[in-house]
Amino acid sequence: MAMSDKDRERNRQTNINPAFNAVARDDFAAMLNSERYLDRAPEFETLIARTHEHFWNPDDPDYIDFDIAAPTDLPLIPISQIPERHSAIWDTLDEGQQINFANQTTLMRISGVLHGEQGALSISTGLADMLLDAGAAEYAANQAREEARHVHGFARYLHSRFGEVTPPTETLDRVLKQIVGSNIIYEKLIGMQMVIEGIAMGIFAGLYQEANDPVLRRLAQLVMTDESFHHSFGQIWARLNVPGVGEEIRNELEDYSRDMFEDLLFNLVGADQRRGLYERCGIDPDFAVAAMSEAITDDTRRSFMRDSSNIFRTLIKTLYTGGLITERTIPFYSLWVDMDEIAGEGEWNIGQAIAEEGIAELKQINEGKRSVIRPISN
Repeated sequence: MAMSDKDRERNRQTNINPAFNAVARDDFAAMLNSERYLDRAPEFETLIARTHEHFWNPDDPDYIDFDIAAPTDLPLIPISQIPERHSAIWDTLDEGQQINFANQTTLMRISGVLHGEQGALSISTGLADMLLDAGAAEYAANQAREEARHVHGFARYLHSRFGEVTPPTETLDRVLKQIVGSNIIYEKLIGMQMVIEGIAMGIFAGLYQEANDPVLRRLAQLVMTDESFHHSFGQIWARLNVPGVGEEIRNELEDYSRDMFEDLLFNLVGADQRRGLYERCGIDPDFAVAAMSEAITDDTRRSFMRDSSNIFRTLIKTLYTGGLITERTIPFYSLWVDMDEIAGEGEWNIGQAIAEEGIAELKQINEGKRSVIRPISN
């Protein structure tokens, strides 16, 4: 898709640091500029150099064994992660139906994660075509490789546990298509590297800590070893660019971040987006949506966000540490979380600790594999 003059101007005004200068995805001539190859920013070298530390292979049981049996007496994720348990819906289900509902929720949730990983793969390949800096392009290409293995891993999980993948919700479908189709770099980097990746870190942290399925816990940890670096790429963009933009553009960046947060908070996990789930479980969707509207209030959402691994709290912290929440927009986010508490926590988040623990284990596995030379079979 050709880049409009408006897109070029927006990219020029938001990419203060030349490491993020971009061209249209189909402007291959710009990539052949001889001077471009020698002008490489240093900010991405550590991320690139550490790629080998968190390599893993979804097809190798030394990393993850998809043949491990699922629990038979427990749902794949705990009932505590099911928002419907707070509503009148739950009173209509017996114990077996509640377990089935939890497992169908897992199918829908992990299918959504799979679609999100495909979106991240498509965005990464697009960034590799658009970013002029050779280091930034190399990092984007590395991320594309890692997103591809996430697609593979989650597809294997869904095949092993359910034998199917459900379609994306209407909101997820719309958001991913908008980000993938955009030629404005800040929309890709805020939308995917910060918002979607920020949500993903919260989802995976929750799965790793609480899932009853050992395969799902392991998969979440392995994916987090990669996602922590993807998350860092967005933070690098914010650190190098956000402080230098003019007031009008800064407000635009903040508003885009806030609008995405609000859109996802009220729609991505909203009851209306779960009609297909209700139908699969034999529940009247209109009854379920009404019951959830009555049960899940703003106070309930605030209560959920007190958990340090809550997906939206993790996202708010990502935006705050990236400089995309200021005094201008803090009042909006303060409706949902204690922003003083967020500010006092620094940049650390629980996902980083889980990722580093996984990386330490991967180093040991990979070191052992490098000591054995295996012939390539035909």
